[in-house]
Amino acid sequence: MALKIGDSIPDIELKDQNGDTFDFSSVKGVQPFVVYFYPKDFTPGCTKEACSFRDKYEDFKELGAEVIGISSDSEESHQKFVSKHNLPFIFLSDKDKTARDLFGVKPNLLGMIPGRETFVFDMQGILRYKFNSMSASRHIPEALTALEKMK
Repeated sequence: MALKIGDSIPDIELKDQNGDTFDFSSVKGVQPFVVYFYPKDFTPGCTKEACSFRDKYEDFKELGAEVIGISSDSEESHQKFVSKHNLPFIFLSDKDKTARDLFGVKPNLLGMIPGRETFVFDMQGILRYKFNSMSASRHIPEALTALEKMK
């Protein structure tokens, strides 16, 4: 079952790149946030997407939003990814694909590659926009536009 516009963020906890437990309730009610699912750390498209979010991170912060990246990579892999590319936002490990299933992110290319999908939530944790495309570079402007429209 996929999240639909108007749905609330699923109640879920995942480990971040530091091995700490991240609970989505920590941002719900505090600020809008962007959750993006991507296939794998260190792959060309995923690195491009993460670095694009990094390069526009101040734009997200100016709109009051936090950025959260999720893949099935381990916390250790995320930590190396963050260090290597100076990524300033939160990365969550979804090893058992619980979050992917709760959000309804489907695999691409005949099920061979985990899906790439971005979700934009308002301050109350209500889904206001979602975007699905394997084109990594399109997710950042789509998310920024959605946040601007929520202002």
